Amino acid sequence: MNRLMVWLPLGIFAILVGFFFKGLTLDPREQPSALIGQPVPAFELTDLNTGQLLSREMLPKEPFLLNVWASWCITCQVEHPYLTKLSEQMPVVGLNYKDTETAAKNWLQKLGDPYALQIFDPSGRLGLDLGVAGAPETFLVDSNGVIHLRIQGEVNDRVFAQKIQPMLETIQR
Repeated sequence: MNRLMVWLPLGIFAILVGFFFKGLTLDPREQPSALIGQPVPAFELTDLNTGQLLSREMLPKEPFLLNVWASWCITCQVEHPYLTKLSEQMPVVGLNYKDTETAAKNWLQKLGDPYALQIFDPSGRLGLDLGVAGAPETFLVDSNGVIHLRIQGEVNDRVFAQKIQPMLETIQR
């Protein structure tokens, strides 16, 4: 019994040190998504450009990126040229998040519109259903509408090469 009392604090200390070092390797900006492996939530919202009512069934039937953006988002402006280039390789669906229609349309007119569909979500309800913490966020969705990856922050060459491309290759097999 006396021996156990000597080694118990050392064992607890070793476990705590292990948790500490594991925590140092994690990215504090990366939050797991409960929707990985789940379909895009059902919605009925309008297309920002046409005013047409959109639903989950109208999403592309091939792998695509669902990009959450807003005119008030500075990082969205930074990633926009890359998304424009990327939209030539694969469909990119825009989800305009907690924005005004006028500001969003002006932003797209000024910077260009790379989006195959432009979902207008002024209340942020679909964003909430997706677990969006803020703009920009991008989801990789397969041809069946199932979410495979969530990227918080800017999508760029590095993020595409390290995260999106490997997962895209996996879901296309």
